[in-house]
Amino acid sequence: MKVGFIGTGSMGSLLIDSFIRSGVLRPEQIRISNRTPKKALELAARHPGLIVCRSNAETASQSDLFFLCVKPGEFKPVIDEIQEHLLTSQIAVSITSPVQIKHLESALPCKVAKIIPSITNQTGSGASLCIYGSRIQEKDRLLLESLLSSISRPTEVLESHTRITSDFSSCGPAFLSFFVEKWIDAAVEMTGADRPTLNALAGEMLLGTGKLLTEEGFSPEQLQERVAVPGGITAQALSLLGNRLDGLFHQLITTTHDKYEEDLEKLDAAFGNSINRPRY
Repeated sequence: MKVGFIGTGSMGSLLIDSFIRSGVLRPEQIRISNRTPKKALELAARHPGLIVCRSNAETASQSDLFFLCVKPGEFKPVIDEIQEHLLTSQIAVSITSPVQIKHLESALPCKVAKIIPSITNQTGSGASLCIYGSRIQEKDRLLLESLLSSISRPTEVLESHTRITSDFSSCGPAFLSFFVEKWIDAAVEMTGADRPTLNALAGEMLLGTGKLLTEEGFSPEQLQERVAVPGGITAQALSLLGNRLDGLFHQLITTTHDKYEEDLEKLDAAFGNSINRPRY
């Protein structure tokens, strides 16, 4: 199987590195192209055998399955460039969350899907969100999920829930690391504790917490109950957090969804169609 990547920026290169590291793909199976050739050449130097194509059309036409790893504003020009070079048997996979299946199916003759990866896939963990177009057959779904399961836990979601599920799987690592960063900043300032030690402790804590939630079957509420003894230090601190953070997460969701809606409107205009969709 030949797999292409159009766009080798942060997430495109992460996917390539992760697939090769997992052993599910060999470098010689991969074709890549990028707006900035230097980035593509750097990837090829890192993975001898990987093929750098001269254009996006070449990458797409020479691949059985190809990932579109470009920003929303760059998407329509890339689609226009490749659409006449595709066969109905090929699979195009967008990793750009505001791009809708309807956008893809209206412009491309091939099968289409949308996959939302996460930086956690770099470690072979975390989820990858899966949304399938109407032309995707069972064998195509199994092929995609077999590939993705080498670096993540493929999870099928409704397209109308793309944004909210992405908030957790893709944005979540940044949100949690921001919380941890501010917590460590305060600890260092107030106690003089060693920052590298606190960084390491926080990392181990997050790793263990994730395992409790995924492998041991705890819900967030159950985990809090197990740790927070009534009247104890943890319970008092949780009360403080509950009071101070009241309403914050509603604002967080509003912020991410407003930006998503903005991108959707621009893509609808670019593709010349309108999509009826629930706000959240």
